[in-house]
Amino acid sequence: MIHLAYNDYGASDAASAAAFLILALFLFLFAIVGYVISAFLLSKVFEKAGVQGKWRAWVPIYNYLVLAKLGDFSPWVILALVVASAIPVLQYLSGIALFVALIMIAYRVNAKFGRDWPILLLFILGPLGQWIWLGILAFGSNAWNPNIQPSPWANSFLADKTVWNGIPVQPGQPVSAAPAGGAAGYAPPAQPYTPPPAPPAEGPTPPPPAPPAGPTPPPPAGPQV
Repeated sequence: MIHLAYNDYGASDAASAAAFLILALFLFLFAIVGYVISAFLLSKVFEKAGVQGKWRAWVPIYNYLVLAKLGDFSPWVILALVVASAIPVLQYLSGIALFVALIMIAYRVNAKFGRDWPILLLFILGPLGQWIWLGILAFGSNAWNPNIQPSPWANSFLADKTVWNGIPVQPGQPVSAAPAGGAAGYAPPAQPYTPPPAPPAEGPTPPPPAPPAGPTPPPPAGPQV
């Protein structure tokens, strides 16, 4: 009897372990598929926004730093919140702050595509809503137009003040430093060279005085001896 009970417990543990492995595999595959969908849609959004290089949409974390720059939000603040969310003590508060920051970024990107704010509600509904929102921006007929009103945080530490190669500088962005060897058309344009003004003309140089007219008289003769 004891032997049979032991076998029942062993079979139950094996079934639980198998179910856990199947669930973990399903979640892993779902995460991979979800990331591929998000990266693909982000690459289309970046392309319409003038970002050079579709690879930027496929790099984890970095792709959302690029999206933050398009939304006039400091990528360094986003990176700091991502790091803080990995610390157990700061995980809860930093997670909420990161979610609010992403909504602010999505609000600006949504406005630059000329979309009304109700569409932004899709971004709050989780991954499925975010995929639909990105799909509307990526494949919709609205073109990217960054010439909108400055963000409410334009004069705060939340504003983007950096210039990254291959990412368009947004209108009104308070740039603090230009990148070394930046790509043309993405850093602030250099001021055209203006040659110094020419000195004022003083008029033609007068010609030398003309020699006296007529033959030159011979020298006077000396006394005769």
